[in-house]
Amino acid sequence: MSTKAALRNALDRHPNEPLSHLPTPIDALKRWPESTIDVDIRIKRDDCTGLAMGGNKSRQLSYYIGDAISKGCDTLLSTGAVQSNYMRILAAAAAKCGLQCHIQLEDRVDNRSSDYQRSGNVLLDHLFGATIHYYAEGEDEDGADSALAVLAEDLTGKGRRPYIIPLGGDHKPTGALGYVEAALELIDQFEGMNWSPDVIVVGSGSGLTHSGLLCGLRLAGSSIPVLGACVRRPVVDQFPRIKRHTQRLQQMLDMDAIVADSDILLDDRALAPGYGLQSDLVVHAIRDMATMEGILLDPVYSGKTCAVLYDQIKRKEIGEGSRCLIMHTGGTPAIFAYREKMQQIADL
Repeated sequence: MSTKAALRNALDRHPNEPLSHLPTPIDALKRWPESTIDVDIRIKRDDCTGLAMGGNKSRQLSYYIGDAISKGCDTLLSTGAVQSNYMRILAAAAAKCGLQCHIQLEDRVDNRSSDYQRSGNVLLDHLFGATIHYYAEGEDEDGADSALAVLAEDLTGKGRRPYIIPLGGDHKPTGALGYVEAALELIDQFEGMNWSPDVIVVGSGSGLTHSGLLCGLRLAGSSIPVLGACVRRPVVDQFPRIKRHTQRLQQMLDMDAIVADSDILLDDRALAPGYGLQSDLVVHAIRDMATMEGILLDPVYSGKTCAVLYDQIKRKEIGEGSRCLIMHTGGTPAIFAYREKMQQIADL
């Protein structure tokens, strides 16, 4: 049996509720970025997964919800930032699957504008029928998960069967299985295109997309480097998180460990001034992708991902003739929560 077939069989042992339009396309970028060196850049359009305006979270949630349904649960609970893409797609997925949804929004970003607090993903959370709760701390994963546990206990007392999708990095990374599966999809696409990247660049926040993609490629026999653009934590803090996730994924799939420390590549040059905030580097990446390619990047994840690659190319850290793939993880509704910032970008 091939390594790809073995990995497919291992994935099939985990319940999965399909939520996405797959495979998502890979587009060539013709004009972005302006550069003095010749680089072949393509973009994997996981902003086109379909559900609730698209994004990477639908791949992750298919495994969480598959697990929830297999266990007879009828209510989904999770936690994230006020403008969390995860909460938006969770609310939509729950509606699609006929489940109740309780989402907890954390105060991670110092932004009190009406747009941030009420528009974008928050507006969609309400539209999809989720029950909204709030958690005052923004950098307290354990506390946020504990608050979910209290809420789940209350719901159980009311006769519900809740399923918690936790935030903390110490929990089993079930959602990362969605990007192990995406790695197989990518390999098939590369073979069909007769093209393969020298590096894949992906946003690295919760770490589920980054670790799942890296683990999936290695377990399928691919050595393509995966570079994580840090969007919430610096490299020193994100590295152990990705390492834990990949180790647990290999155990969950019952396959021999193959991801080495040297495979975990991270870059935090676009992280400052912090999660949900944008430097000039990110602003220019968003503006240029919109005006040169007609592609919308979100200001929290894909904007920072493209900013890392943009700066590497500008500084010639990427070599002449290199082939690069960007993972566009969606997040488009968030641009409306950052209306003032987006207007500033448009006016540049």
